[in-house]
Amino acid sequence: MGGGNCANNPLNCKDTPNPLPPNPSVFIDELTWMDVRDALAEGKTTAIITTGGIEPNGPWLVTGKHNYVNRVNCEAIARKLGNALCAPNIAFVPEGTIDPPSSHMTSPGTISLREETFRALLTDVAHSLKMHGFKNVIFIGDSGGNQGGQRAVAEELNTKFGDDAVVAHVQEYYTYGVVSEHMEKQGLKEGQSDSLHDDPVITLNMLMADPKSVRYDERVKAGKAVINGVDISDRAKAMAWAKQIVDFRAEYTAEAIKKAIANKGTLPAPPRTRPQGQ
Repeated sequence: MGGGNCANNPLNCKDTPNPLPPNPSVFIDELTWMDVRDALAEGKTTAIITTGGIEPNGPWLVTGKHNYVNRVNCEAIARKLGNALCAPNIAFVPEGTIDPPSSHMTSPGTISLREETFRALLTDVAHSLKMHGFKNVIFIGDSGGNQGGQRAVAEELNTKFGDDAVVAHVQEYYTYGVVSEHMEKQGLKEGQSDSLHDDPVITLNMLMADPKSVRYDERVKAGKAVINGVDISDRAKAMAWAKQIVDFRAEYTAEAIKKAIANKGTLPAPPRTRPQGQ
């Protein structure tokens, strides 16, 4: 283990105590193999696989929009659950046909996967996690085109693994309409759409991850910090909204994950309360 031979160095042996103090991160790619081993032994046997995308999002948001959102949200969800770790985010997803280009592939910077490639990737990542002892493997995706593939793979693997592990697709993570309704009660009420692949909720969710990802300072300076009628130029107010969005999505998704695990698999897709263009 550890990338070496146990006979050559005891630090490569299966049961050698971790020579370092526990790492507080919930991200598998920030942990050593010993950190993950010890986390599993302590009961952190739920793995969350997030899927994002590289696509156009208007003139202000970076192409990795969904990946920034997933980073901050997965940490919040894992900490809310208390027994979960986040697998490395899957940044590449179906975004349209590659040749000839369709959908988001018509915009420069987009990277797309064929659906079969996406599903194969999900399958291998989930299978790897199951082999290391994770008992619950959860797919959550921040983009509409990711949902069908996640659901199909989860159902296939859940049947294949039987009692060894629960694999579930949790579509509640993608219910942006529910998030918008919640935020309206917090004073964030949208007006007329700017007809961009952008809105206050997604921008503020990204802001919580990294202000540079939404070109926050540049937008404020240029007088462009209004989205669908919502002014985010007051940084303190914007950050307060951003935290509320992340906290709500974490709570909402964590509860849905618990229900999927109790159900021993994916639940029926929740109704869409309004069109979701993210």
